[in-house]
Amino acid sequence: MDYDCLIVGSGHGGVQAAVSLRQHGFAGSIGLVSDDRDLPYERPPLSKDYLAGAKPFERILIRPPEFWATRNIDLLLGNEVTRLDATEKRVSCANGAAFGYGQLIWAAGGRPRKMTCAGHELRGIHSVRNRADVDGIMNELASVQRVVVIGGGYIGLEAAAVLTKLGKAVVVVEAMDRVLARVAAEPLSRFYEKEHRDHGVDIRLATGIESFVGNDGRLSGVRLTDGEMLAADMAIVGIGILPCVEPLVVAGAAGRNGVDIDDHCRTSLADVFAIGDCARMVSGHGLRIESVQNASDQATAVAKTLCGGPAPYSAVPWFWSNQYDLRLQTVGLSSGYDQTVVRGDPNERKFSVVYLRDGVVVALDCVNAVKDYVEGRALVEGRARIAADILADNGIALKSLVNR
Repeated sequence: MDYDCLIVGSGHGGVQAAVSLRQHGFAGSIGLVSDDRDLPYERPPLSKDYLAGAKPFERILIRPPEFWATRNIDLLLGNEVTRLDATEKRVSCANGAAFGYGQLIWAAGGRPRKMTCAGHELRGIHSVRNRADVDGIMNELASVQRVVVIGGGYIGLEAAAVLTKLGKAVVVVEAMDRVLARVAAEPLSRFYEKEHRDHGVDIRLATGIESFVGNDGRLSGVRLTDGEMLAADMAIVGIGILPCVEPLVVAGAAGRNGVDIDDHCRTSLADVFAIGDCARMVSGHGLRIESVQNASDQATAVAKTLCGGPAPYSAVPWFWSNQYDLRLQTVGLSSGYDQTVVRGDPNERKFSVVYLRDGVVVALDCVNAVKDYVEGRALVEGRARIAADILADNGIALKSLVNR
């Protein structure tokens, strides 16, 4: 089973790669191989609407079931790729299946980081990464009242918001001294801490997990590093992901913290591209970006390259998070910022945090502030240099500062 283009991964990046190839005139055979057995589906709703029961699985499918056959895209589901032979241009799977390729697009994403402390194997401890993870949580919720969420990042906070609305008693345990510490400035962290506490969530900061305690093989409590025991019927672990790149690295691909890619998403292996959560762009920001937008835009860039119209990937990243009735929209990358400016009043639950580096606007976090998000994008794209006092004046529209 050989394909002109083989895509590993059925998330947003892999799907967009297949779709974009056809849209740009790729006439060769396309295979989409994935360890997931479900039709390709959206991942962001898993910790939001899907977990809440507001959207059934059919409503989070990326494309309707009949789409794939009409586009001559073979779905090779239930196949976990474990080995890559870059010389023979072939991947092998755990179940013995093997697929050859002319061009390979690696979009395998990442797997959740697991806890390794005592008791981590107990039933009732979950991650949130795929449908099976969330289905496992939902199947237990009827008998669950107390939930400990480990990790105060977006996944953990989104799950905490949903579970709180479902009537569960939730404790969030974060190892750092504030939530969202890895991705946002302190004003945004403190705002979300207050919001969650106002909704009844117990947030423990600068605290680690000593062990999980169980009864008859099932979780019954979580012991913190300060000695306190939290009663728990369920624990949800949201402490980041590990990029799924082992077959690439073993085959000789360069990379650390993922696989390295150039401006056209090429790896160091011939005819092998990588996109999405598992790929680290060497130039520019030099980061792995975990977002749907990044995976999809990189997929489109690769498709254009394979169809004869190469263009370097240079999109400005954007993200979003829904918690309670709060809509957070982020544009740009705040890493390395040296100054922040708050526009609006967090007490009114409508404000923005503007990030600057060397006086240049590099990112915005906008809470219920769609206008700032839309207008602020141009400031980030144009690397605008705006004085802090002007940015802080909520009466000045950001669009008026473009090309200032």
